[in-house]
Amino acid sequence: MKGLAWMVGTGAASWACAAVAAGDRANPELLFGLLGPLAVATVSWLVVQRAWAARPEGVFGILVGGMAIKLVFLAAYALVMLRVLGLRPVPFVASFTVYFVALHNIEALFMRRLFSSEC
Repeated sequence: MKGLAWMVGTGAASWACAAVAAGDRANPELLFGLLGPLAVATVSWLVVQRAWAARPEGVFGILVGGMAIKLVFLAAYALVMLRVLGLRPVPFVASFTVYFVALHNIEALFMRRLFSSEC
């Protein structure tokens, strides 16, 4: 649960700071740029934790399958945000990219800790 708290806390705190600093120039794009990557990273982390606890040798398959699911979900998410909701592309894509990279790095660090704790 520590990884989940770090992802949600870091995302929420950084969004709040950026939203105050940017004001209306980048909102609601900053928020929506956070929500997709945050959802994907948190679900992925929870699935990997459960898979590791149940059957560590099956985690690789879960990660590969999860990557395909993430790819499809995030592409659809970005398409809906840009085409359906009509968000401005530059702040949305910038926010989306930064949060995607940051949250997946946090997830990777916690996975490394999880995987090395059992070895």
